[in-house]
Amino acid sequence: QVQLVQSGGGLVQAGDSLRLSCAASGRTFIGMVGWFRQFPGLQRDFVATILLSNGSTDYADSVKGRFTIPMETAENAVHLQMNSLKPEDTAVYSCAEHPTTTFWRRRRYSWAYDSWGQGTQVTVSS
Repeated sequence: QVQLVQSGGGLVQAGDSLRLSCAASGRTFIGMVGWFRQFPGLQRDFVATILLSNGSTDYADSVKGRFTIPMETAENAVHLQMNSLKPEDTAVYSCAEHPTTTFWRRRRYSWAYDSWGQGTQVTVSS
């Protein structure tokens, strides 16, 4: 069940940067869009999220100061800019959308999101 389309990801070295993208085919995003990552054999962890109405963002402590969700009004997509990547960032990254503005309080929980991307592998070598 893939509702959103992701691009980006790949194999990089520690200290490098990557940008992931997430789009909804045939429509624009509304509400909030989150990024989650899953390490092998573990649960899906919160990474970052944005409330589209005002650009409010939230980031996990593990990525704060390195990852950002830039507001790019020229395109109907949400991006995750990942800088200063570390080997510990290696995971499958997925984007997700909740279509209302009322779930900001629940923004760090994967179950609060309705639509999901297919996931993309990010591998960071040391």
